[in-house]
Amino acid sequence: MEPVHIFTRDEGICSISDPFGKLRGRTVYLETYGCRFNFGDSAKLTEILKHKGSTIVDNPEKAEVVIVNTCTVVGSTERRMLRRLAEFRDRDLYVTGCMPRVQRDAILSVCAPTIILPEIIHEYYRSVGTVTPASIGIVQLAQGCTGKCTYCITRFARGSMKSFPEKEILAQMRAFVQAGCCEIQLTAQDVGAWGMDIGCTLPELLVTLDEIPGQHRIRVGMMNPATVKAQTSDLVDAFSGEHIFSFIHLPVQSGSNTILAQMGRGYTVAEFEEIVRLFRKRYPGITVVTDMIVGFFCETPADFSDSLDLIRRVKPAKVNVTRYSRRPFTPLAKEKDYPDNIKKDRSRIMNVVADGVYASLNTPLIGKTTPFTVTETLRKGSVMARSPEYTGIVIHENLPLGFTGHAILRQDRKYFFIGERVLPPGQ
Repeated sequence: MEPVHIFTRDEGICSISDPFGKLRGRTVYLETYGCRFNFGDSAKLTEILKHKGSTIVDNPEKAEVVIVNTCTVVGSTERRMLRRLAEFRDRDLYVTGCMPRVQRDAILSVCAPTIILPEIIHEYYRSVGTVTPASIGIVQLAQGCTGKCTYCITRFARGSMKSFPEKEILAQMRAFVQAGCCEIQLTAQDVGAWGMDIGCTLPELLVTLDEIPGQHRIRVGMMNPATVKAQTSDLVDAFSGEHIFSFIHLPVQSGSNTILAQMGRGYTVAEFEEIVRLFRKRYPGITVVTDMIVGFFCETPADFSDSLDLIRRVKPAKVNVTRYSRRPFTPLAKEKDYPDNIKKDRSRIMNVVADGVYASLNTPLIGKTTPFTVTETLRKGSVMARSPEYTGIVIHENLPLGFTGHAILRQDRKYFFIGERVLPPGQ
């Protein structure tokens, strides 16, 4: 393996052939924040550490080494990260994730850790390749993105688009299936952009992944409408695979074309709605999830109203509402920001509107029967199951992972249902 680079406070950049050698045989506590991609990095890091003979523990007080996988997507998260790192300043501390590349000085202002860049984890993992048996497996498709969003610090933290090879993705997918994973989550900064830098497409990949035999189901992660719009027809076809959950996560971010242009998102409201329309035409019950940013630096009351109207029209099953946060190194870092009280008010109003949509979608489903697959054990006597549309169904039984059956949806819990297992219709 070629030498890799680790940043340390005292040594600057040093080149070593084994970045994890100092962790060999030690007890390690690993703390992860942020998106599913970060959790995918931590899963790979865990396999590397096991390969080194390290022991992963669940309490920092039991550990010789602490590793924090950081997130810096918004200002409140950054502040939380720095407080947490300061708490570990007297420990043998390693830091990875999104902060090291863009906020190294901020990290070094509160602690003196060894900093491991995420791509080092990816490179070293290729020589390990193992997975730990679990109910849910995370398969990373790419690092970085093709976007130019004016508010986003993650694109600087993760760099330009780098799709992982199909062969590598297939190998990890098969490993998870063989390990008994019931749900495989495909993740990237933009899943829809996979392959654009290597002459491939996501629909082609999904068709290939769907051919892997097993009882598992695949959840396709967040796709930017900007990269979906040119391949919507092929994607709709690819979602017909028997292993693919009928679930799409399309972050629209605003219902105003003016704001979308200021954000540099690369699509219009109409283009977003057309993507949703085409998926729903083919799969009427598909679960649609989206994201919204409120209080963007130039968002007028009329722009905000447009976003509320879009939620009412599209009726997503979930809206992830985020208050706009100025991030360093972005083109908007010095733009005037709204006061927190305005952003809080808009966030509250949007969540109320979204709650009304959830009720309108969920109420007609009460009493309906749906097939399910158990994907998680929540606690003794309670499991999480998923319908083909990825609807969450909590069933109060001790059912094994991968168990399939039918359930009546008894109670609405906004983002999931309480279900009761029954015999299939007609039996």
